[in-house]
Amino acid sequence: MSGEGYQHITVLLHEAVDALGIRENGIYVDGTFGRGGHSRLILSKLGREGRLVVFDKDPQAIAVAERLAQQDARVSVVHDGFSAFNRALDDLGIGKIDGALFDLGISSPQIDEGTRGFSFRFDAPLDMRMDPTRGISAAEWLAVADEKELNEVIKNYGEERFSRQIARAIVSQRETEPIDTTGKLAKLVAQAVRTRERGQDPATRTFQAVRIFINRELEEIKAVLPQVVGRLNENGRLAVIAFHSLEDRIVKQFIRRYSQAEPLPKWAAVREADRPVPPLQQEGKAQKASAEEVSANPRARSAVLRVASRTAGSFEIAEKDE
Repeated sequence: MSGEGYQHITVLLHEAVDALGIRENGIYVDGTFGRGGHSRLILSKLGREGRLVVFDKDPQAIAVAERLAQQDARVSVVHDGFSAFNRALDDLGIGKIDGALFDLGISSPQIDEGTRGFSFRFDAPLDMRMDPTRGISAAEWLAVADEKELNEVIKNYGEERFSRQIARAIVSQRETEPIDTTGKLAKLVAQAVRTRERGQDPATRTFQAVRIFINRELEEIKAVLPQVVGRLNENGRLAVIAFHSLEDRIVKQFIRRYSQAEPLPKWAAVREADRPVPPLQQEGKAQKASAEEVSANPRARSAVLRVASRTAGSFEIAEKDE
């Protein structure tokens, strides 16, 4: 079944696109096309000479994007992850850009279509890949990962305090029965988690952790941010919407790091006007969805939008950001 039948409400639609400060004939990137909510609004603000490059891993999202590209010659489609950012722009003959927008995490159609294996609300094959044509599925990984790796992934990516018990239960169960459906994993976790957070299924954190690991979501974010800054024209904008603390922490720390000039030695006699200019400038405070938006779309509750603009300062990727 196609995911297009599921309702997808774009979070922080106008706030994120307004943050880009669209230039009529600029070049922009929508790093997470989804069902094209942000992209269509960007296109409505672009002139005839403007250009929009859209990325997505999900084949269903790419199918929607390609239909849009057939209707609008300003659109170029890339079926790949964030880490391919520079290579994809090179392949398209694009040098500098005027802005990039990323709406991180999983989309509503991916959650709501049970066959994708992202949600414990449906009993389905345990896949969890945003691009099911590449890489290994969640079931395949759970079948071979050792207990230490399982514990670390569930603890670090799911912030699950019962990670050790869950990892042990996975290793024990797979000796007699493969954990190959969402129902089996959810049931196993429910038995291993002794207490539950109010209003949250005990499997929530484990499913989040496995999904993030299988899709290398945090690594992709870390890889793309420096690439974007290296491509932005002066005054170009970077806008990122994150939905949980692990994503948001990466974005927040990156913007903070590159919005501050490198400290000079105490003995250096340099006038303030001559100090090196940092490559980024943070634009305002982090923005959250309004009460009205959250009421209409509860999934917007945890969304955080952070924005930065490119300055004239030189940019070199710090060793730990490579």
